[in-house]
Amino acid sequence: MSEVKLILLDFDGTLVDTRRANALAYIATLEEVGVTISESEYLSHFYGMRCMEFMRELGFEDEVEIERLRRRKIELYPNYFNFVTLNEALWNWCQMMRAMGVKVWIVSTGHIDNITNVMRYLRLESGVDGLITGDDVARPKPYPDAFCMAMESVGVLPKETIIFEDSEIGLEAARRSGASYVKIAL
Repeated sequence: MSEVKLILLDFDGTLVDTRRANALAYIATLEEVGVTISESEYLSHFYGMRCMEFMRELGFEDEVEIERLRRRKIELYPNYFNFVTLNEALWNWCQMMRAMGVKVWIVSTGHIDNITNVMRYLRLESGVDGLITGDDVARPKPYPDAFCMAMESVGVLPKETIIFEDSEIGLEAARRSGASYVKIAL
């Protein structure tokens, strides 16, 4: 690997532990429409899925209703931010690297609203140079498109990039991108 010029951070599960907050927001949203799901069920079977896929797994078919539920979950999500925790060791290392001129981007399949709300809550906005979400690419992870888009935007090669990921889907996207990567376990 040559000199690192770009660090790409997955958000949920890598930089920030949002598992419980996401679970509780979805549970509250689903309760409003008479669907009961436990926190452990959500975390073991559905955490990390995009909303559309998750809702279809639960039996929802109507895309308008799924979008309404997604928006409602986003509205409720900040009520559970007290359960969100930052991976401080990774964040501090990234900020040290950033002070040395390395660019730090967040690359997540999550939705922009969810990510920016948590970033505001944790006061992370000024610590990143760019953000790519699932809303920005046609093909989400495990396709490497989001990682490649970030590298192209900064003008660096895969060999100048290091990716931090937690999920197998994210790690597959990192492998496909050609960049070096590190698996994070919170």
